[in-house]
Amino acid sequence: QVQLVESGGGLVQAGGSLTLSCAASGRTFSPNTMGWFRQAPGKDREYVALINWSSGATHYADSAKGRFTISRDNAKNTVYLQMNSLKPEDTAVYYCASDPAKSGGSWRGDYWGLGTQVTVSS
Repeated sequence: QVQLVESGGGLVQAGGSLTLSCAASGRTFSPNTMGWFRQAPGKDREYVALINWSSGATHYADSAKGRFTISRDNAKNTVYLQMNSLKPEDTAVYYCASDPAKSGGSWRGDYWGLGTQVTVSS
């Protein structure tokens, strides 16, 4: 069993920055990809960014391009999401997931964290 624990959320003013962390613990952790997702009240879970665990190759949703950076530290089994130039519409609970894949219109993953709240005030 693997546990994913997000941290680093909080309240920030528009234009500010936050760095989220997702630490994995449990049995040997060796995903193919790790992803960050977010869910705002009343909305579906939304894809934010992906990173290949071995190569470090990244992919971003259009909403994240140019503002967010996903990275990982394999030795620490941790994935990060650096968020800059935050906007009120970035307000959501942010989740990390291992080996996420879209199925039937929704995102699924081997493991999900419980999420960390990010609130951006205008």
